[in-house]
Amino acid sequence: QVQLVDSGGGLVQPGESLTLSCVVSEFTLDRYDIGWFRQAPGKEREAVSCISGSFATTYYTDSVKGRFTISKHTAKNTVYLQMNSLKPEDTGIYYCATALVVQYGTTTCDSRDDYWGQGTQVTVSS
Repeated sequence: QVQLVDSGGGLVQPGESLTLSCVVSEFTLDRYDIGWFRQAPGKEREAVSCISGSFATTYYTDSVKGRFTISKHTAKNTVYLQMNSLKPEDTGIYYCATALVVQYGTTTCDSRDDYWGQGTQVTVSS
């Protein structure tokens, strides 16, 4: 059974860092694109960062560029999201999910809407 288990959220102050982890089972990371999606209070869910299965093409939404880094460890079947210089507007529930990364001029990322992690809460507050 396909499973994505995400973890690593917490309560931090502005400027601090967190690293989210997404462990996947029943498929290998070279076959699927994986993304981190954020659901903030009162806002629509958005793709924060994604990484493609092949070539490790990455996507970042504008608001996190230069602060967040997505990576994957194929042998551990784990995708990471290193979040630095966190801001209050980064607050939300972060979900890892299978995604579709398309690079054609610009790079875009959308959820495949089939497999999701359970979500991990990130709260940035002083």
